[in-house]
Amino acid sequence: MDRMFNKLRNLDAYPKVNEDFYSRSLSGGVITLASSFFIGLLVISEFSLYLHTVTDTQLVVDTSRGGKLRINFDVTFPSVPCTLLSLDAMDISGEQHLDIRHDIMKKRIDSHGNVIEVRQDGIGAPKIEKPLQKDGRRLEHNEAYCGSCFGAETSDDHCCNSCEEVREAYRKKGWGMTDPDLIDQCKREGFVQKVKEEEGEGCNIHGSLEVNKVAGNFHFATGKSIHHSSINLLDLLALQTESYNISHKINKLAFGDAIPGIVNPLDGVQWEQPSSNGVYQYFIKVVPTIYTDIRGHTIQSNQFSVTEHFKNSDMDHYRSPPGVFFFYDLSPIKVTYTEEHAAFLHFLTHICAIIGGVFTVAGIVDSFVYHGKKALKKKVELGKLR
Repeated sequence: MDRMFNKLRNLDAYPKVNEDFYSRSLSGGVITLASSFFIGLLVISEFSLYLHTVTDTQLVVDTSRGGKLRINFDVTFPSVPCTLLSLDAMDISGEQHLDIRHDIMKKRIDSHGNVIEVRQDGIGAPKIEKPLQKDGRRLEHNEAYCGSCFGAETSDDHCCNSCEEVREAYRKKGWGMTDPDLIDQCKREGFVQKVKEEEGEGCNIHGSLEVNKVAGNFHFATGKSIHHSSINLLDLLALQTESYNISHKINKLAFGDAIPGIVNPLDGVQWEQPSSNGVYQYFIKVVPTIYTDIRGHTIQSNQFSVTEHFKNSDMDHYRSPPGVFFFYDLSPIKVTYTEEHAAFLHFLTHICAIIGGVFTVAGIVDSFVYHGKKALKKKVELGKLR
């Protein structure tokens, strides 16, 4: 047994020195105090880093199919009245949404940016008590109302009881409404009057829309859209001048929910129109993103990159209607962010490295100072230094 203990003693990598042989110095005490303070500072810093989360980023192929893409927007047009401003969306699958109104809010603003009125998108309430019947008579008491579609009826019993229903009937026929003053429903609802009242005003439009998760576009245009022969047109006649100022500021544009730490590149972007008329285009590459926080909560959203281009209508052979167009496409690569803590063993490794490293360097400094003082003292004793 004693032989085994003796062998274990020979393996001792930390031989002990008798206290009688210790030599303590003032410089050694100062170095020990400074190194202990430095170790404490580094340990506290390492512990605070350990408490904070780190984000692991990975790129994977997006294998999801179908689904919907939610687009949240908040855009201000300082020179376009709310009544003339419309939102349309279409995608490569052929699905179209013209003059979108659901989940859309508009704010009328004056030339200084002050809010005049906030309303959900729409035209307004009737102003004439007795509307015109389909047969040309005025509506009598206790009589069912059936308004004329002015030639756009699809059947004998088809009624258009509002200006918007007449517009929709015209839209299905591929016709443009050239003079709303001649349409009883539009005159009754004060559509042209509203346009004249809002002359010189601007509009803030905000809300959201859901589209298919395929490439497509949505755009803000100065007029109401119609569709004919696979071409998207705008019904602008008799409502405004030939020149439209599409200067705008994008207060917010996001494809999905907000992701912590991610700033969308178009938030706060402002553009002033340099010429009288044109089309401003944004080409967006949408990148699917999954963000998982430290508690395991997952956010499925999207990031995007963007390039932009302005097309002057004077140089455009096809005379594209004025507006702001957002063309988006989906990336096949998905980004995943995962919040996590550093491993506890990594934390212990860093603490050991700090303590061992600082004490080693402090020992080297102490040895240099001690032997330097000793050599200097010896030279003084020999009279080599005066």
